[in-house]
Amino acid sequence: MARENTFARRLREREQELHRQAEERARAEEKKSAISREQPMSIDDMLVRLEDDVRKLKVEFDVYFNGAAKRPPYDTKGRVETLIKRLADERTFTYAQRYRYNSIVARYTAFRDLWRRTMQEREEGRGPLQGGRANAKAQADEPHVRRATFVCADARADVPTVKGLYDALVRAKMQCGEPVDDLSFAQFHRLIAAKTDTLKERLGCESVRYSVYLEDGRVSFKAKAER
Repeated sequence: MARENTFARRLREREQELHRQAEERARAEEKKSAISREQPMSIDDMLVRLEDDVRKLKVEFDVYFNGAAKRPPYDTKGRVETLIKRLADERTFTYAQRYRYNSIVARYTAFRDLWRRTMQEREEGRGPLQGGRANAKAQADEPHVRRATFVCADARADVPTVKGLYDALVRAKMQCGEPVDDLSFAQFHRLIAAKTDTLKERLGCESVRYSVYLEDGRVSFKAKAER
């Protein structure tokens, strides 16, 4: 029990220090961004950004726990918590905005508690660290990785399918070391909606099949008609 308490204390102290540093960097970036913007972000824009950042943070932690990243994504975590605190002080929420904010925060809190438990298990030698690294190495050695496939008939309305496609693409890009900071879900959703409509009209199909997979160390993202 004493050893477990020591591990837990060390993990908590290290997490607090890394989190403090990440928050400082996030605040500095937020201040710089605020100065450069001519118009402040609207509440709806900040909620969209928060939801995108929470989704991206989950993907980054998945990549880290699978052994494909060297350190936890505390920078992204700091940005998320800075934005949560900023919106918590907002007094002009509509009922719908408040409901959406609370839902996002509840989802993030559940993820955060899960990440904390997983970190503690890894620190105590009970987590899947070695297995995760072995799996990551095995995937890196394979020329082809199992593809993620999504069929979409109405990309504008079928948001869950587009979110699944987005998460698969971000995860694949991060595994290959490709940047994902400039790929927000809102932009991706608009792109897929337009591409789906174009392909359906050009190919005369009712839906489009999208595939994401790794090939020769690169991300392959393809679309074809679904008859």
